Amino acid sequence: MLPPVVFSLFTSEWQQIIHFSLLPFHFFPYLCTQMKQVRPKKNLGQHFLTDLSIARRIADTVDACPDIPVLEVGPGMGVMTQYLVQKPRPLKVVEIDRESVAYLKQTIFRGEGTPFPSPLTPIIEGDFLRMDLREVFDGQQFVLTGNYPYDISSQIFFKMLDNRDLIPCCTGMIQHEVAVRMASQPGSKQYGILSVLIQAWYDVEYLFTVEPSVFNPPPKVQSAVIRMTRNAVTRLGCDEQLFKRVVKTTFNQRRKMLRVSLRQILSAESLSVLAQTPFATMRPEQLTIAQFVEITNMVEKVLCANTTA
Repeated sequence: MLPPVVFSLFTSEWQQIIHFSLLPFHFFPYLCTQMKQVRPKKNLGQHFLTDLSIARRIADTVDACPDIPVLEVGPGMGVMTQYLVQKPRPLKVVEIDRESVAYLKQTIFRGEGTPFPSPLTPIIEGDFLRMDLREVFDGQQFVLTGNYPYDISSQIFFKMLDNRDLIPCCTGMIQHEVAVRMASQPGSKQYGILSVLIQAWYDVEYLFTVEPSVFNPPPKVQSAVIRMTRNAVTRLGCDEQLFKRVVKTTFNQRRKMLRVSLRQILSAESLSVLAQTPFATMRPEQLTIAQFVEITNMVEKVLCANTTA
């Protein structure tokens, strides 16, 4: 509880006479509650986290990959940012919402007078999905984190995969259902396209569940915090684009055996090669990543043979 004298400072005149640097860091959450709040926008999928203890736990997930910069996606009103900025490493945030950008500039990123040890942390105003990630930290590797909008989280992770040489670690909060799919193993009903494509390059950890009640506005579903860390794979051992095509094609008909679903890629006559293997009667959720690689090589061999015939 703040003393009465501190509460007396939080008036409409306070911003004109009191400088942030006069307040210790632990007063910042109270300060933010006294400022005009950002209105959550449905079209941006905004659900602002209000529980500071959870915000700190999420921010601390980046510690698994120390000594490199951090890029936070969608900081909103900075509930996570206020903890990230205390860490002794470069930090940038990317925010598409102009109202949130203005709020951050008036609070966390106000300059040398902020209560934080890393003043003037850059705010990138724009769409993360349209960014050239090699320009963020001049080609240096970084940790990606954030409270990701549910409706574009998969697109964010596909962009991460396209830039996996830059992103050795990715953490953050997403929809519970998506987190479960990403961390699922073969044989599970949740195992799917995201599971295979991400686990081909990253080790996925489901860290903890977050209830809807700690958001404004509360989402209709649970959330979850995950961490993805680059594995030792540098080459899949097959054509990567064809691998993606095989994975997506088979999971789009996940209830069908491969001898049926792969007709979208191979002719019935060409599938005779696959029919001689155990894969013909298997369904995609039964396959490991290594088996998908093997199948991709088989498909490529048939396609090449048909091209030269």
